[in-house]
Amino acid sequence: MENRMSDTNSGKVALVVGAGDFLGGAIARRFAREGFHCVITRRRGDLDQTAASITDLGGTVTAIHSDARDEDEVMRLIEQIETDIGPIEVLVFNVGGNVRFSVLETTGRVYRKVWEMCALAGFLNGREVAKRMVTRGRGTIVFTGATASVRGAEGFCAFSGGKHALRALAQSMSRELGPLGIHTAHVVIDGPIDTEWTRELFPDWFTERPEDGVMKPDELAEIYWNLHSQPRAAWTFEQDVRTYVEPW
Repeated sequence: MENRMSDTNSGKVALVVGAGDFLGGAIARRFAREGFHCVITRRRGDLDQTAASITDLGGTVTAIHSDARDEDEVMRLIEQIETDIGPIEVLVFNVGGNVRFSVLETTGRVYRKVWEMCALAGFLNGREVAKRMVTRGRGTIVFTGATASVRGAEGFCAFSGGKHALRALAQSMSRELGPLGIHTAHVVIDGPIDTEWTRELFPDWFTERPEDGVMKPDELAEIYWNLHSQPRAAWTFEQDVRTYVEPW
């Protein structure tokens, strides 16, 4: 676990696990705008760009490389945040795992790795954060799902299996933790998000669809903020989102 940048305060903390340059970064910026100190993590890859985008807004951020699938690393991460930075008020679990293989070509290693990224990592992070939130009687945990969370598709047996498991985890946590004051929610993102990765792999999405036919990270981030802002008397468990041109 590597701490690459740290500007801390003693206020409320939003932890975004899987904070890349697109959706995760947009979610972190949205909470930073509301005065949260954002802790952004990913296993590897650049965090400096996302961190800089938060400080440019006047926010504070701590960027840490950490493996969300490793139980010991997760436990150390949450303890470090709670001890050195502040209480975690919000956890957004945004780890992906979208790979495509025929079921005939999917190895046990691939299936296991995707399950670890989608499901095991979600459990480990959710459990450790929930332990702290329960003692305070408040908190929000939001899991990022996908089309694969609710239906399987050709070539996505591993991804669908992992995302189905994550959704079941979210349901179980919501039922158990809701009466204890913890809002657990699951966001089904049904369709493509405008990222460099999707533009490279699926160029047809951007030539055959209208300009507003692909979801934008900043617009999706608003959903996460709205979920956190809901009063206890009107909590949403699951929010599914898609563009107006998405078939479903």
